[in-house]
Amino acid sequence: MISDSRLVAVALAALLVLGQGSSTLRPDSPITCTDCAEWNAPREPGRVFGNTYNVGVGGLSAVLITSDSGLILLDGALPQSAPLIDENIRKVGFRTADIRLILNSHAHFDHAGGIAALQRASGAVVAASASGARALEQGGPTADDPQYTPGVKFPAVPKVRVVADGEVVRVGNLAVTAHLTPGHTPGATAWSWRSCEGTRCKEIVYADSLNAVSSPGFRFTGDQKTPDIVAEFRRSIAKVAALPCDVLLAVHPALATGQTCRSYAAVAAKRLDERVAEERR
Repeated sequence: MISDSRLVAVALAALLVLGQGSSTLRPDSPITCTDCAEWNAPREPGRVFGNTYNVGVGGLSAVLITSDSGLILLDGALPQSAPLIDENIRKVGFRTADIRLILNSHAHFDHAGGIAALQRASGAVVAASASGARALEQGGPTADDPQYTPGVKFPAVPKVRVVADGEVVRVGNLAVTAHLTPGHTPGATAWSWRSCEGTRCKEIVYADSLNAVSSPGFRFTGDQKTPDIVAEFRRSIAKVAALPCDVLLAVHPALATGQTCRSYAAVAAKRLDERVAEERR
């Protein structure tokens, strides 16, 4: 006969297993766009190095970093990506409920759209640059964003923590540094940290987009309505190139394939030069 204490232990173990296989995440309504279906294709998660994991979708990154006191998640992709990210987090052996901090690269719907649902499921603090925080809280890009389009929205995130350039955010023994890289958006931010496997450590950089693309009519060289932001954009590109960078991750994973921080920045610098030349013609 099984003792009462043994029955209790078996019941608790069963509840634990069920809990690991379930989620309380409530996704927001999906966004429709030309590339959304391709971007949101399922992708198997995996370890990058040490305590760093890819948990994103086919064309959009979401990066999980583990610590002794909880998890940090970088970006949430599309609103419809949140359930896939949640599932991938469980596939690599962790729980969305244990996320303590969510960091954003830039506040466009394809990188910030899933953050609201992931924040609700975890109770995590969300952090971004000052401009990024304003965009997250209003649920759409600010009017000075090169890709600003009236009416383009994503699920808003309340009470975003503002981080400064060079500020270090921490969860337990994990430290992640913010590097403000305005250009692609006013609040664009790269993030860096160290991951270790035993005595071997690597410097990892999650680089935001450095691509000089915009809505029709916007000029990076400025006009009567907007200032010239070319010099600021070039400083951002140079900042990424100079970061200690053993492993490069990018907001669109394909952009980092075969690249280093230096080569990633060099491609961006060339594109910006081409855009400036086009505008000046």
